Amino acid sequence: MVEILDRVKAILLDIEGTTTPIDYVFGTLFPFAHQGVAAFLASHSTEPEVQADIAQLRQDYRQDLAKGIDLPLWTGPDATAPVPYIQYLITQDRKSTGLKALQGKIWQQGYQDGRLQSVLFADVRPAFEQWMAAGKALYIYSSGSIQAQQLLFRYSEAGDLTPLIQGYFDTQIGPKQDSASYAAIAAQIGIPPAEILFISDVTAELQAAQKTGMWVLCSIRTGNRPLESTFFPSIDSFHLIS
Repeated sequence: MVEILDRVKAILLDIEGTTTPIDYVFGTLFPFAHQGVAAFLASHSTEPEVQADIAQLRQDYRQDLAKGIDLPLWTGPDATAPVPYIQYLITQDRKSTGLKALQGKIWQQGYQDGRLQSVLFADVRPAFEQWMAAGKALYIYSSGSIQAQQLLFRYSEAGDLTPLIQGYFDTQIGPKQDSASYAAIAAQIGIPPAEILFISDVTAELQAAQKTGMWVLCSIRTGNRPLESTFFPSIDSFHLIS
């Protein structure tokens, strides 16, 4: 057991490898977006929010070209012209704000029509309910867009968990491996870093959060990538937190 709840007012959670199996993200969500992006753009490319995502992606494309990266072609004004580049980014698991926003819109269709239902570890809902009962504020911080985060917790096999979550953060607050991002989150929610617990399966993220004074725990879940080493206390279930 890790006795820490009495020391914190808020819990900040990563998603992939922490609340949700990595295999659901890479084996279900990413392929769904990869396969569905062409049809989605053909139907929705004139919508202002989608156009904003494409504008961001075009900027990313130009920056990648300037770096000499070997990219698929993006030519012409056709609505589906960006598809090869978008599929390339999905394959690379690029943490692009434009990509993540567009993926969220594609997934929304899948969740709403029943083709997608998110998978959570079995201890997630009971832990969320326990933390709420104990008066702890719960927040999510993921590289996926806020929309995608909300969809994942709303359309889950465990039911709608969004009433248990006070807020969401994505890369618009800053990169997940940058300590300034965690300081910004603490400032935004109005809780000192020393009273926040951050849980993730990525050591670089834990290091960044710890630099601000946050408490940290490393998530060791079934299916997670092996860690060469970690200097952080670790858990394989939220039930171990007291």
